[in-house]
Amino acid sequence: MQNKLRGVAIGAGYFSKFQYEAWSRIPEVQIVALCNSNLDRAKNIMEPYGVKKHYTDYQEMILAEKPDFVDIITPPETHFEMCKFAADNGVHIICQKPLAPTIEESKKIVDYVSKKGVRFVVHENFRFQPWHREIKKIIDNDDIGELFSLNFRSRMGDGWGEDAYLARQPYFRDYKKLLIYETGVHFIDTFRYHAGEVSSAYAILKRLNPVIKGEDSGLVVLNFENNSHAIWDANRYNENNFEKSRYTFGEYLIDGSKGSIRLYSDGTITVQKLGQEEQRHNYIHNDVGFAGDCCFIFQSDFIDKLFSGEPFETSGENYLKTLQVQEAVYKSAEINAPVIL
Repeated sequence: MQNKLRGVAIGAGYFSKFQYEAWSRIPEVQIVALCNSNLDRAKNIMEPYGVKKHYTDYQEMILAEKPDFVDIITPPETHFEMCKFAADNGVHIICQKPLAPTIEESKKIVDYVSKKGVRFVVHENFRFQPWHREIKKIIDNDDIGELFSLNFRSRMGDGWGEDAYLARQPYFRDYKKLLIYETGVHFIDTFRYHAGEVSSAYAILKRLNPVIKGEDSGLVVLNFENNSHAIWDANRYNENNFEKSRYTFGEYLIDGSKGSIRLYSDGTITVQKLGQEEQRHNYIHNDVGFAGDCCFIFQSDFIDKLFSGEPFETSGENYLKTLQVQEAVYKSAEINAPVIL
C-alpha cells in the first residue's frame, strides 16, 4: 500500500465543509492541516473531519507541512497570491471557482502555475454530478443521435426579500456580477462537457431584487461548433417546487436526431427514442454531500489523475475556455447582440 498523499487546505467557509467531508472518505489522502484566521470556525471543520493542525498563515503552513497538494477554498481575490506561493514551492493545486475576479487575472494564474511544473485544477464540480456524468455516457453512446438542443431551467429561490443570501453566502449581495459569475459558469462548463466548444453567445440579464448589486436573472443562448445550441433559463429569485432545491438545481431536456434525454429534479434520467415511450435510465446517484456527492467524485478524479498523470478535465487551460464564454455572455447582455467567440 502506497503512502497517503498529504494535503493541506486554506479556508473554512460555508462550502468548505463539503470538500473536507469528501476528503475524509478518500483513502489515498490525508488532510494534515488547514489554514483559517478564525480558530472557532476552523475547529468546526477539524473535529468532525479529523484535521489535526491549524494555522493562521497559509505560507507558514505550506513551508512547515511540505504537502503534496493544497486545496484553496477562499474568495477569488486571494487566489493569485496563494496559487503563486504554492507553485513556487512545488505544491500541486486545487483552486476554488470563481478562479479570479477577472478573466485577465484568471489567465495570469494559469500562465504562472503552468511555468512552474505543478499540476493545477479548478474545483468545478457541476460536470461531476452523477447525472451529468451519466448523460455524457448516453450522448457518447449515440443513444439520441446528433445533438440539437440542450435546455436547462433553474429557479434557485434563495435570493428574494430584504435578507437575501444573508444566512448562507452574504458576500453575494455585494457582487457586481452574480448569476453568471457565481452560478451560470457551472452550466456553461456543463454544456461544454456535453456539447463541445461554444461558437457564439447571446444573453439577457436582469436584476430582480433591488437589495443586491449584481444580476440575479438570465436567459443565455449558446451556439456550439457542432451546430447544437443550449438555453439556460435561470434566476435566483423565484422558487421551485422541488423536494430538494439544491440536488440537481433544475430540470434538463436534451434533444437529438434520435430522441431526447430528460433529467428530473430528483436525479431521475429518462431516454425517449423517437416513436417510443419514455424509458427510465437506471444508474447510481446518492443524496450524499453536495449535489449527488459531486465534490467526492471531483476530488477522487483529481487524486486518480495526480497518480496517473492524465490531464484534468477542468485544468487551467480548459477552464479558461469556460471563462471566455462567461465573458461573452456578459458582453452580449451589455450590447444586446450575439457575441462570436
